[in-house]
Amino acid sequence: MRQSNEATRSYSSATPLNSSPIHFTIFKLYMASWSTRVRRPTTIKQQPEPQSRAKWTSSLTKVLADLMVDQATTGNKLNNSFGKKAWECICNEFQKSTGLNWDKEQLKNRYTVLKKQFVMTKSLLDEPDFMWDEFTGAIVATNEAWDNYIAEHPDAEILRSTGCSLYKQLCTIFLENGTNDNYIEEGPELLYSTPQPLRTVQGKASTSESEEITEMADDRDRLQSNTASRNGTRKRGRRGIDDVLANALSEMAAASKLRALAVKQHNERYSISDCIKTLDEIEGIDEEIYYAALDLFDSRNARETFLSLKVDKRLTWLFGKCSILSGCL
Repeated sequence: MRQSNEATRSYSSATPLNSSPIHFTIFKLYMASWSTRVRRPTTIKQQPEPQSRAKWTSSLTKVLADLMVDQATTGNKLNNSFGKKAWECICNEFQKSTGLNWDKEQLKNRYTVLKKQFVMTKSLLDEPDFMWDEFTGAIVATNEAWDNYIAEHPDAEILRSTGCSLYKQLCTIFLENGTNDNYIEEGPELLYSTPQPLRTVQGKASTSESEEITEMADDRDRLQSNTASRNGTRKRGRRGIDDVLANALSEMAAASKLRALAVKQHNERYSISDCIKTLDEIEGIDEEIYYAALDLFDSRNARETFLSLKVDKRLTWLFGKCSILSGCL
């Protein structure tokens, strides 16, 4: 009886003294629901984050292409395509090399893009007026040849500005025999271009060397014919040969320094790093345009055009070129 009274007093202290039966019922339901919430804490289910969109650059594309070349050359390509095992190797090595956890579908989408690029490039190079420069990746032809071809194939406009630096790897990946031997022997002629400063330096060096060799030969002839000369004359002849050899070596060393300087100047002019630095200075550039521009800068012609434009014209030019690139790819 005493316990019952204590429970009643405890319950009465938890409820208003002037509560009506309706208020009492509402209060009772509220307390029941509150105790349930205390006993059963709510759990929030975390939704898996959607896979981020792959943003490809020229360097990432080259990593993928090199991995596919490795699989093709080791015999892991069947019926001109890669099997499940080959794709697993490509995905694993790509993640190790780049630190990006992109799945197989994302890599296969890029594979499809590269295949379209290969077909477009090979069709262009089948024409006799076009040549591929392996050194720069550019496709070389006259303006007239380009204009005539693009009039019939508008999608080839992107190749005119960017070329195809990975064409040799793409031949290995997509040709049926798995190599690019047919391309090298039967396809368009490879053009190995050399910068003009190098040709000038090499030409001067060759002329100087030939002159020194002629002088050395004349000295030897004079020494051989003058067998009756005194020892002093022979010594002077030997000193003459030594002087000629020293001069020739000095000329060759000077030519080598000029050649190295020309290569350095050629590599530093219109560099990718300069383009990226200039790109970072443009305000309000869209992220997709930014990454597309990185692919565009793989072509030296595109880098030269971009850096030569006025500051207020660069963004408009990028929009035009990158829209063509996205339309083709």
